[in-house]
Formats: sequence, C-alpha cells, structure tokens
Amino acid sequence: MTSAQPLVQLLTKQGCHLCADAREVVATVTASLGKSWEEVDIATDPALAQRYAEEIPVLLIDGVQRDFWRIDAARLTRLLSA
Repeated sequence: MTSAQPLVQLLTKQGCHLCADAREVVATVTASLGKSWEEVDIATDPALAQRYAEEIPVLLIDGVQRDFWRIDAARLTRLLSA
C-alpha cells in the first residue's frame, strides 16, 4: 500500500523570530514520520509576501494553510499521520 507524500511547506521570512521555532517543530515531526518538507522564503514570491506578510511562519500541507505563528507539533503529527 503506497500513499502519496504530502507536500509540507513552511513559509518563512528573514528576521522572523517565530520561524526558527517553527522550523525546529516541522523538522522534528516530519523526520519522526519519515516525511519530507521544504522551507519557502516569502520574499522570493510577491504573491506569497502579500498574502502571508503578517502570519509568518505559515504551515501549508498540500497547499492548504494548517497553522501559523506557532506550529503545534501534536496537530502536525495528526495531520501527517491521517
């Protein structure tokens, strides 16, 4: 039985003090579940920068916003285990 790998993205920006904490949570949870993730700097995409400027960091799973500011490890684990 194979399941598609979810696209896990953490949107961040330079100078974001919450991003380091979020990065650690996402890295720990995804590693424990054998999932991959990517970090996207919103400064590289004007549309993302406009949309998420005040909510960074933002966690997207398959393009759907699932969390922002403080990433909840238990919630992320549930979402990726479903």
